[in-house]
Amino acid sequence: MTVSRRPVPEASSISRSPLWPVLCVSIALVACSGDSSAQGSHPQAQTAAAPAPASVPTVPAVETLARALPDFSPLVEKYGPAVVNVEVVEKAQPSTGGPQGLSPNDPFYDFFRRFGIPTPDQGPRGNAPPVRGAGSGFIVSADGYILTNTHVVGNADEVTVRLTDRREFPAKVIGADERTDVAVIKINAANLPTVKLGDPSKVRPGQWVLAIGSPFGFENSATAGIISATARSLPSDNYVPFIQTDVAVNPGNSGGPLFNMAGEVIGINSQIFSRTGGYMGVSFAIPIDVARNVEDQLVKSGKVVRGRIGVTIQDVNSQLAESFGLDRPRGALVSSVEKDGPAAKAGLQPGDVILGVNGKPIERYGELSGSIAAMKPGADATLDVWRGGKKQNVIVKVTELKEQQQTAKLGGKQKERATNQASQFGLTVRQLDAQEKEQAETQGNLVVEEVTGPAASAGVQPGDIILGVNGKRVKTVKELQDEAKNSGKNVALLIQREDAQIFVPLRIP
Repeated sequence: MTVSRRPVPEASSISRSPLWPVLCVSIALVACSGDSSAQGSHPQAQTAAAPAPASVPTVPAVETLARALPDFSPLVEKYGPAVVNVEVVEKAQPSTGGPQGLSPNDPFYDFFRRFGIPTPDQGPRGNAPPVRGAGSGFIVSADGYILTNTHVVGNADEVTVRLTDRREFPAKVIGADERTDVAVIKINAANLPTVKLGDPSKVRPGQWVLAIGSPFGFENSATAGIISATARSLPSDNYVPFIQTDVAVNPGNSGGPLFNMAGEVIGINSQIFSRTGGYMGVSFAIPIDVARNVEDQLVKSGKVVRGRIGVTIQDVNSQLAESFGLDRPRGALVSSVEKDGPAAKAGLQPGDVILGVNGKPIERYGELSGSIAAMKPGADATLDVWRGGKKQNVIVKVTELKEQQQTAKLGGKQKERATNQASQFGLTVRQLDAQEKEQAETQGNLVVEEVTGPAASAGVQPGDIILGVNGKRVKTVKELQDEAKNSGKNVALLIQREDAQIFVPLRIP
């Protein structure tokens, strides 16, 4: 990337600073105060001067405001040299027009777009030049181990690390984990500056944090903000409880460290929410304890082993919480259980709500995924389960997570036959025959033909397979109709859609 000149901020941008009006008023008052004291030797001036209205609020002095704001300069000076610029060269890939094969006109083109390596413009296939990109990283050991993002170096043929003293080193990719987006690279050097690692469990929303990285190639740039939220689950990443911040991060910040005020790294800047590809005030960092666990495994064995129990889970909203008799929305709702898997052998069922693992409360479903994934295969997980309005413990043997295979989807011609209605839900359904059930790989018997009313408002679609209502399995149209008649105002409808099972909350008027 060639830069012809440094970007100069517009003059109008100064007026957008939230502190500017306060500072202007404060300075004006100090100046007026000085003039008033100078006029003190003139009695007439004192008599003519009108007293200040009592309702005018007292504005703090500039010095007071300066003391109230954090000074990050000692932190940047001490740990900035441990932050590196990571440049990559990778073979050109046939262009698909956008990230993950999406067209630029697709509404999800910019949704949670990764940043750090630019997507090549659509052009002639074949003899395209190599793709060059840049990101960030930080040194975690004096002998040259560096943490960064997988999407920065995962497909790289060449990796070059540049230090703040302008020395450059070729780097080797030790390992990269796509599920967490954590990668480890190594340079041959000694006595390197390193960062200090912190404890993400102590992070609280509202705390000040600092990011250092190379946005748009501007190396060792420092930006600051606050923690916006913790344990944030994103649609594309169920194994990372992200730290959300409002720190300004942009393309090139990927892989850089997120510091707390003690100078400790608490996360790796990884993703942004953007509709333009640039900073919009919402950024996400991988907690450093998750990254450190991945790093240890990659360095020792070159791969990451995770635990699994064989369930599909989803978050619990207020309607689902009421449907299952919970006091408030919390936990991870089990929407499906793998046949003959660890959870099935332990007796877990769809409709169970997992409230804790090994004594640790689970507030959101992403926390369960991370907790189980961090356990070693063969270990026992003690789950606090809410079932039928009561709490009980279930012990599950954790096994190793393997890559999941895609299952067949419901297809074939729709057969014309009599349909039946569960009018209170707004559903028209029919029975599946044996061939359709085998093709869909489902245990359900009822497929949705038409949707109206509450079901339509909740997002139920034709082709969905009805599995249960409020935790109870329904196998016949009569059972579905009976549950519709006996249901309350909030109903948890378990459906299978393609290869996924989810609970859909219905509000009955």
